[in-house]
Amino acid sequence: MAIPDYQTVMLPLLRFAGEKNDETSTGEVVEVLAKEFGLTDEDLKEMLPSGIQSTFVNRVGWASTYMKKAGLLEATRRGYYRITPRGQELLKKQPKAINVKLLKQYPEFLEFQQLKGTRSGDRESSSRTTLDVTTATPSEALEAAYENLRDELADELLARVKKSSPSFFERVVVELLVKMGYGGSRADAGKAIGKTGDGGIDGIIKEDKLGLDIVYIQAKRWENNPVGRPDVMQFAGALQAQKANKGIFITTSRFTEDARSYVSQIGSKIVLIDGEQLTSLMIEHDVGVSIVSMYPVKKIDTDYFDESI
Repeated sequence: MAIPDYQTVMLPLLRFAGEKNDETSTGEVVEVLAKEFGLTDEDLKEMLPSGIQSTFVNRVGWASTYMKKAGLLEATRRGYYRITPRGQELLKKQPKAINVKLLKQYPEFLEFQQLKGTRSGDRESSSRTTLDVTTATPSEALEAAYENLRDELADELLARVKKSSPSFFERVVVELLVKMGYGGSRADAGKAIGKTGDGGIDGIIKEDKLGLDIVYIQAKRWENNPVGRPDVMQFAGALQAQKANKGIFITTSRFTEDARSYVSQIGSKIVLIDGEQLTSLMIEHDVGVSIVSMYPVKKIDTDYFDESI
C-alpha cells in the first residue's frame, strides 16, 4: 500500500488518541497507524529525499502538528500529546475525514495559517492569504513549505526557551547577542550578562568589539504575561540613571501596544525583542538550531549554452 498523505493520517490518529484518552507518543502512534494502514517494513523504511527521516513518521508528525494548531490535540511534553475536549467533540460528529479544509473552522488554525511568513518582523503581511497548493507554482510551493517548517521550528524553539532555567536563558541571550556582533568575545559578554538586576538592568554588553559604546540589557523569561508600559518605563529610567542611551529589552512573551508606543516617544534608544522576534533571530543566527538538510535550487546557465562565445 502507498504511504498515506498527512491529511489521510489525521482522522485515524485522532481516533486512536480518543480511544486511549491519555497521552501518547509519536512512536506509539506510528506503530499503531502503520498496522491500520497495512504498511510493510519496506514502506516504513522509505525516507524523505533528505534521508534524515522516515516519510511516514514525517507525515504522522505533520498530521499531529496541524491538529494541535486547531486545538484537537495538545502537547503534554516533547514528543507526547493527548486529545482535547474539542477533539473528542469532533469525533462524536463522526466526520468522514479530517483535512485542512475542516481545520479552517477553528480560529486558532486560521490564525496559525495567517502567521505564516509574518516572523522576522514582517507584521504588515499578517493578513496575507494562505497559499493554495493546487494552483501554486513549484517555486511558490517550495517557499510555502519552507515557511511552514520555519514556523513550526520557531514555535518549538520558543516553547523550549520558556521552559529553560534562568541561567540557560541568560546563556541564550549571550550567545545570540555575540553572534549578532555585540559584546566583543563570548567570555566578555558572559561576564556582563546575568548579574543581579540593578534598577531594572540585568547586564551590560559592548556594542562592538572595541567597546566604543555599551548597551544595557533587560531580559524577562515570561510564559504568557505581556510586558507592559510600567516595566519598560522602569528600564528607561534605569538607563537615564546610568546616563545611557541604548538598551535592549528581551522577553519570551510579548509587549503591549502601550509599551511599544511609549518606547517610540522617548529619547533613549530602546529595542524591544518579543518571543517571536527572539526565535526568528535565533534561527537566523543558528542559536539552538542546526541545519539538517539543504536543497539547492538550480537554473539553466544560459552563458554555458551560448555557442557564440
